[in-house]
Amino acid sequence: MTTTPAGWEGILDEGETILWQGRPGTRVVWKLSHGFTMVFGLVFAGFALFWMIMASQAGGGFWMFGLIHFFVGLGLAVGPPYWSAWKRRHTWYTLTDRRAFIASDLPLQGRKLKSYPIDDRTQLEYEAGDKASIYFAHTYRRTKNGSTRVPIGFERLTDGEDVYRMFRDLQRKAG
Repeated sequence: MTTTPAGWEGILDEGETILWQGRPGTRVVWKLSHGFTMVFGLVFAGFALFWMIMASQAGGGFWMFGLIHFFVGLGLAVGPPYWSAWKRRHTWYTLTDRRAFIASDLPLQGRKLKSYPIDDRTQLEYEAGDKASIYFAHTYRRTKNGSTRVPIGFERLTDGEDVYRMFRDLQRKAG
């Protein structure tokens, strides 16, 4: 009989075994997709700064109403890569012989634990590299013009090749 590791009581099924646990890389990553948001944020902050300077010349404290816009612009300019890294710092991954788990602990959202079954029908997407990613599920997010597909998986792993091999072994055993 296998014993359930501490903290996993009531989560793992009877006989389910943890094969691997890890965390994503936490470095800040600048992507080309951040470019538009960053440029828009800089223009937004620049206009707010210009407005505050002009409003301050009129005297009084009216110029302070521009501060919120200035900081929103700065947030848009530098936020995406830093938010992504911060989110990864608060994420943990677990692979069992039946499921993949993604745990997170974020402010305002609290602790979350999501599980995804892994079987021979699971479509795996492997992005090789220094920090490999393995995607095994997806969801859709609403956008202005419909929706966009968002992959779900283990991202930015240093041992991605080994973990991918474990996924493939699970699929072979399930088939």
